[in-house]
Amino acid sequence: MKNPKRRKGPGFPVWTEEDAAAYDRRRPIGTKERVWRDVLFYTGLRRGDAVTLGRQHVCYIDDTPSTEKSQGEMIVTIPILPILQRTLDAGPTGELAFICGKNGKPLTKESFGNACQGAGLFNRSAHGCRKIAATRAAEAGATVAELNAIFGWKGTSMASLYTEAADRKRLALGSMAKVQGKANETATSIPSRSSKVRALGRKGE
Repeated sequence: MKNPKRRKGPGFPVWTEEDAAAYDRRRPIGTKERVWRDVLFYTGLRRGDAVTLGRQHVCYIDDTPSTEKSQGEMIVTIPILPILQRTLDAGPTGELAFICGKNGKPLTKESFGNACQGAGLFNRSAHGCRKIAATRAAEAGATVAELNAIFGWKGTSMASLYTEAADRKRLALGSMAKVQGKANETATSIPSRSSKVRALGRKGE
Protein backbone atom coordinates (compact mmCIF):
# COMPACT_ATOMS: atom_id res chain seq x y z
CA MET A 1 0.00 0.00 0.00
CA LYS A 2 1.22 3.47 -0.85
CA ASN A 3 1.21 6.23 1.74
CA PRO A 4 -1.68 8.72 1.68
CA LYS A 5 -0.95 11.59 -0.70
CA ARG A 6 -0.05 14.78 1.10
CA ARG A 7 -2.49 17.61 0.43
CA LYS A 8 -1.99 21.28 0.93
CA GLY A 9 -2.84 22.23 4.48
CA PRO A 10 -1.97 20.68 7.84
CA GLY A 11 -0.43 17.58 6.25
CA PHE A 12 -0.97 14.01 7.39
CA PRO A 13 -3.89 13.65 9.87
CA VAL A 14 -2.90 13.36 13.50
CA TRP A 15 -4.00 10.18 15.25
CA THR A 16 -6.75 10.67 17.81
CA GLU A 17 -7.04 8.91 21.15
CA GLU A 18 -9.99 7.02 19.65
CA ASP A 19 -7.74 5.85 16.81
CA ALA A 20 -5.19 4.64 19.34
CA ALA A 21 -7.80 2.71 21.31
CA ALA A 22 -9.21 1.11 18.16
CA TYR A 23 -5.75 0.03 17.06
CA ASP A 24 -5.01 -1.41 20.51
CA ARG A 25 -8.13 -3.57 20.34
CA ARG A 26 -7.21 -5.05 16.96
CA ARG A 27 -3.44 -5.16 17.46
CA PRO A 28 -2.81 -6.38 21.03
CA ILE A 29 0.54 -6.62 22.76
CA GLY A 30 2.40 -9.63 21.39
CA THR A 31 1.85 -8.80 17.72
CA LYS A 32 4.40 -7.30 15.36
CA GLU A 33 1.87 -4.61 14.36
CA ARG A 34 1.66 -3.46 17.98
CA VAL A 35 5.44 -3.24 18.18
CA TRP A 36 5.44 -1.06 15.08
CA ARG A 37 2.80 1.36 16.39
CA ASP A 38 4.24 1.60 19.89
CA VAL A 39 7.74 2.32 18.60
CA LEU A 40 6.27 5.20 16.61
CA PHE A 41 4.03 6.42 19.44
CA TYR A 42 6.55 6.32 22.26
CA THR A 43 9.74 7.47 20.57
CA GLY A 44 8.41 10.24 18.33
CA LEU A 45 10.76 9.02 15.59
CA ARG A 46 10.18 9.64 11.93
CA ARG A 47 9.17 6.54 10.04
CA GLY A 48 12.55 6.25 8.32
CA ASP A 49 14.32 6.16 11.69
CA ALA A 50 11.74 3.95 13.38
CA VAL A 51 12.16 1.06 10.95
CA THR A 52 15.90 0.89 11.68
CA LEU A 53 15.76 1.41 15.47
CA GLY A 54 17.05 -1.64 17.33
CA ARG A 55 19.04 -2.91 20.27
CA GLN A 56 22.27 -1.62 18.74
CA HIS A 57 20.99 1.92 19.34
CA VAL A 58 20.22 1.34 23.01
CA CYS A 59 22.61 2.05 25.86
CA TYR A 60 21.43 -0.37 28.51
CA ILE A 61 23.00 1.63 31.32
CA ASP A 62 20.16 4.13 31.10
CA ASP A 63 17.95 2.61 28.39
CA THR A 64 18.59 5.57 26.15
CA PRO A 65 18.79 5.20 22.36
CA SER A 66 20.57 7.85 20.35
CA THR A 67 19.26 8.21 16.81
CA GLU A 68 19.85 10.57 13.92
CA LYS A 69 17.08 12.82 12.70
CA SER A 70 16.71 15.79 10.39
CA GLN A 71 18.56 14.14 7.51
CA GLY A 72 21.41 13.09 9.77
CA GLU A 73 22.00 16.58 11.16
CA MET A 74 20.55 16.02 14.62
CA ILE A 75 21.34 13.45 17.32
CA VAL A 76 18.35 12.77 19.55
CA THR A 77 18.75 10.99 22.88
CA ILE A 78 15.53 9.61 24.38
CA PRO A 79 14.71 7.02 27.04
CA ILE A 80 12.88 3.77 26.40
CA LEU A 81 9.62 4.41 28.24
CA PRO A 82 8.22 1.59 30.41
CA ILE A 83 5.11 1.34 28.23
CA LEU A 84 7.28 0.77 25.16
CA GLN A 85 9.59 -1.63 27.00
CA ARG A 86 6.58 -3.79 27.87
CA THR A 87 5.66 -4.03 24.19
CA LEU A 88 9.25 -4.79 23.16
CA ASP A 89 9.56 -7.49 25.81
CA ALA A 90 6.43 -9.18 24.45
CA GLY A 91 7.70 -8.84 20.86
CA PRO A 92 8.06 -10.09 18.30
CA THR A 93 11.08 -8.01 17.33
CA GLY A 94 13.85 -8.49 14.80
CA GLU A 95 17.51 -9.12 15.39
CA LEU A 96 18.65 -5.67 14.27
CA ALA A 97 15.38 -3.72 14.25
CA PHE A 98 12.55 -3.74 16.76
CA ILE A 99 10.04 -3.40 13.95
CA CYS A 100 10.01 -6.58 11.92
CA GLY A 101 7.93 -8.59 9.49
CA LYS A 102 7.74 -12.31 8.93
CA ASN A 103 10.77 -14.38 9.94
CA GLY A 104 12.14 -11.44 11.92
CA LYS A 105 13.11 -9.43 8.84
CA PRO A 106 12.72 -5.62 8.87
CA LEU A 107 9.49 -4.26 7.47
CA THR A 108 9.48 -1.78 4.63
CA LYS A 109 8.50 1.80 5.36
CA GLU A 110 5.25 1.43 3.42
CA SER A 111 3.88 -1.52 5.41
CA PHE A 112 2.33 0.46 8.24
CA GLY A 113 -0.69 1.52 6.19
CA ASN A 114 -1.70 -2.10 5.81
CA ALA A 115 -1.60 -2.61 9.57
CA CYS A 116 -3.79 0.46 10.07
CA GLN A 117 -6.34 -0.61 7.50
CA GLY A 118 -6.48 -4.06 9.04
CA ALA A 119 -7.42 -2.36 12.31
CA GLY A 120 -10.19 -0.40 10.56
CA LEU A 121 -8.24 2.85 10.41
CA PHE A 122 -8.03 4.53 7.04
CA ASN A 123 -6.06 7.62 6.03
CA ARG A 124 -3.78 7.14 9.02
CA SER A 125 -0.02 7.22 8.61
CA ALA A 126 3.18 6.70 10.55
CA HIS A 127 3.74 10.46 10.52
CA GLY A 128 0.38 10.90 12.23
CA CYS A 129 1.79 8.83 15.10
CA ARG A 130 4.60 11.35 15.45
CA LYS A 131 1.99 14.10 15.57
CA ILE A 132 -0.02 12.54 18.38
CA ALA A 133 3.21 12.03 20.32
CA ALA A 134 3.97 15.75 20.00
CA THR A 135 0.37 16.66 20.85
CA ARG A 136 0.42 14.50 23.98
CA ALA A 137 3.73 15.96 25.10
CA ALA A 138 2.58 19.55 24.55
CA GLU A 139 -0.70 18.98 26.37
CA ALA A 140 1.26 17.48 29.26
CA GLY A 141 3.17 20.77 29.51
CA ALA A 142 6.29 20.17 27.38
CA THR A 143 8.04 23.40 26.40
CA VAL A 144 9.29 24.38 22.95
CA ALA A 145 12.84 23.46 24.00
CA GLU A 146 11.70 20.09 25.31
CA LEU A 147 9.77 19.29 22.14
CA ASN A 148 12.78 20.24 20.04
CA ALA A 149 14.94 17.88 22.10
CA ILE A 150 12.49 14.98 21.74
CA PHE A 151 11.58 15.36 18.08
CA GLY A 152 14.81 16.72 16.64
CA TRP A 153 13.38 20.03 15.51
CA LYS A 154 15.32 23.28 15.23
CA GLY A 155 14.10 26.79 15.87
CA THR A 156 10.69 27.43 17.36
CA SER A 157 8.20 27.25 14.50
CA MET A 158 7.33 23.54 14.56
CA ALA A 159 7.27 23.07 18.34
CA SER A 160 5.27 26.27 18.76
CA LEU A 161 2.46 24.82 16.66
CA TYR A 162 1.93 22.19 19.33
CA THR A 163 2.50 24.33 22.42
CA GLU A 164 0.18 27.06 21.15
CA ALA A 165 -2.57 24.55 20.36
CA ALA A 166 -2.15 23.00 23.81
CA ASP A 167 -2.25 26.43 25.45
CA ARG A 168 -5.43 27.34 23.59
CA LYS A 169 -7.10 24.11 24.68
CA ARG A 170 -5.95 24.54 28.27
CA LEU A 171 -7.08 28.17 28.44
CA ALA A 172 -10.45 27.44 26.87
CA LEU A 173 -11.16 24.57 29.25
CA GLY A 174 -10.11 26.66 32.20
CA SER A 175 -12.05 29.80 31.32
CA MET A 176 -15.22 28.57 29.59
CA ALA A 177 -17.32 29.31 32.67
CA LYS A 178 -16.67 33.00 32.05
CA VAL A 179 -19.02 32.78 29.07
CA GLN A 180 -21.87 32.56 31.59
CA GLY A 181 -20.43 35.33 33.73
CA LYS A 182 -18.89 33.11 36.40
CA ALA A 183 -15.27 32.83 37.40
CA ASN A 184 -13.27 29.85 38.64
CA GLU A 185 -15.77 27.30 37.38
CA THR A 186 -15.43 24.78 34.58
CA ALA A 187 -18.29 24.54 32.12
CA THR A 188 -18.65 21.69 29.67
CA SER A 189 -20.93 23.46 27.22
CA ILE A 190 -22.15 26.94 26.35
CA PRO A 191 -25.36 27.50 28.36
CA SER A 192 -28.55 28.46 26.56
CA ARG A 193 -30.55 31.44 27.73
CA SER A 194 -33.80 30.72 29.56
CA SER A 195 -35.22 34.16 28.69
CA LYS A 196 -35.94 35.66 25.32
CA VAL A 197 -33.00 37.10 23.45
CA ARG A 198 -33.28 40.85 23.00
CA ALA A 199 -33.16 42.35 19.57
CA LEU A 200 -29.73 43.02 18.13
CA GLY A 201 -28.49 46.53 18.49
CA ARG A 202 -27.03 48.77 15.83
CA LYS A 203 -23.64 48.04 14.30
CA GLY A 204 -20.86 49.17 16.53
CA GLU A 205 -22.71 48.49 19.75
